[in-house]
Amino acid sequence: MFNTVVPNKLLRCTSISIITLSTIILLSACGGSDAPSSLPDVISSTPDDNNESESCINEIYDIASAFDDGNYDTNFEPINAIDQNTHSASRWSSNGINTYLTIDLGRSQTVRALTIKWYKGAQRTAYFSIDTSLNNTTWRNVLQQGESSGRHSGFELIEVEESQARYIKIIGLGNSHDNNNSIIEVRVHSCPSTTGEYSGIFPNEVGIELIDWYLSIPVDEDNSGTSDNISETELASGYTNSEYFYASSDNGIVMRSPSYGFKTSANTDYVRVELREMLRRGNDTIRTQGVNKNNWVFGAASLQNQLNAGGVDGHLKVTLAVNQVTTTGQDYQIGRVVIGQIHANDDEPIRLYYRKLPGNAKGAIYFAHESRLKDNNGDNIETYVEMIGSKSNSANNPENGIALNEKFTYQISVNINLLTVTISREGKSDIVAHYNMANSGYEEEDQYHYFKVGVYNLNNSSEQDEYVQATFYQIKNAHTGYSASE
Repeated sequence: MFNTVVPNKLLRCTSISIITLSTIILLSACGGSDAPSSLPDVISSTPDDNNESESCINEIYDIASAFDDGNYDTNFEPINAIDQNTHSASRWSSNGINTYLTIDLGRSQTVRALTIKWYKGAQRTAYFSIDTSLNNTTWRNVLQQGESSGRHSGFELIEVEESQARYIKIIGLGNSHDNNNSIIEVRVHSCPSTTGEYSGIFPNEVGIELIDWYLSIPVDEDNSGTSDNISETELASGYTNSEYFYASSDNGIVMRSPSYGFKTSANTDYVRVELREMLRRGNDTIRTQGVNKNNWVFGAASLQNQLNAGGVDGHLKVTLAVNQVTTTGQDYQIGRVVIGQIHANDDEPIRLYYRKLPGNAKGAIYFAHESRLKDNNGDNIETYVEMIGSKSNSANNPENGIALNEKFTYQISVNINLLTVTISREGKSDIVAHYNMANSGYEEEDQYHYFKVGVYNLNNSSEQDEYVQATFYQIKNAHTGYSASE
């Protein structure tokens, strides 16, 4: 049986003050990591203790064809499982115990593993066995009574007993809800571990509490036309996705966003894999939006709004390493990713950026503050604050920049109307910026807020296969009047 397991220092500071548009920006340098190891592309079904697999060079075999016993459900024929389309509408589906899907590799190969994207993989556990054959007549069982995790919506690694095979038969034994057998996509591998690395944990087991968040991923399996949201309770129960959201081998959570995919709404131009703060902690009787117990308000808000909200003011502390940024596209989009936000009803009091240009060894950190006030063109007034390096499209390598895979910590705090951002690294001075938001309109009646953490890929002009990725090791949110235990 297979189960998927996937402080600030008080120091004397030197400061530079900038006064603009009645807004005060204060940058300070005060006294203030290791790169994560390589990250898995799929979630493994069993730990790999075989030293031989560590030196195995994995090959994903071409598949010549697929067929079944003729009992597939209408519109869900076998070819869908090998067409490289990972949308849930393109799947093989068949009802009944011992119905099967057969994969033909076209010639004999050494088969040691499959990766399977199960239909509704995060909602139900699939039961199955796997046989292999050289001639489609004599069969050898290489996995008996296998189980998917029931918590994973990406490709899931299924290790099998090594065999020489041209044909692989996946025998459906139903699932935890009914007798349906459904596979969105299947791949066949030459190695028992497709990455050479096995994390052994789910995202909810890495020490980051996920019941305070829901997740957006750039797929549309619910056919809503926008990206799917994974609820707080699903995350807390161990949801994982090998393409976009999974545990790393060094006890972090990997978030990976392609440049193209389904978006959160029609009002955004960019793709993201991002956590949205949810103070309701799974209590879906509380609405997502509004001044209510799911969101928080500034300390400058009215007393009534403070009483109605889930908390007052906010503090977010995140430790991460950015692993990958884009390298192609329009010059103003290359290499940039938003790694943290405060979002309001419609606007963003802060977007925190990491940006590394292709010719530079290190990246910059800066943030944008979007005021609710309008300029002469009717657009929101935005101010950018550079903390490390420059946001310029032609910036030089920042001497004090942050390299890919280098761990660092950011903190975002709101106190009344004062925004404070701190960047910390081991062995380096903290970089601190203060921004006065008193004239930005966020204390007005019915304005509510929530933190966002992840990778918001602000590049929609890159080459098709590019993506941004970061590994998160700590995510902590706090608010006055909010208790996580409530």
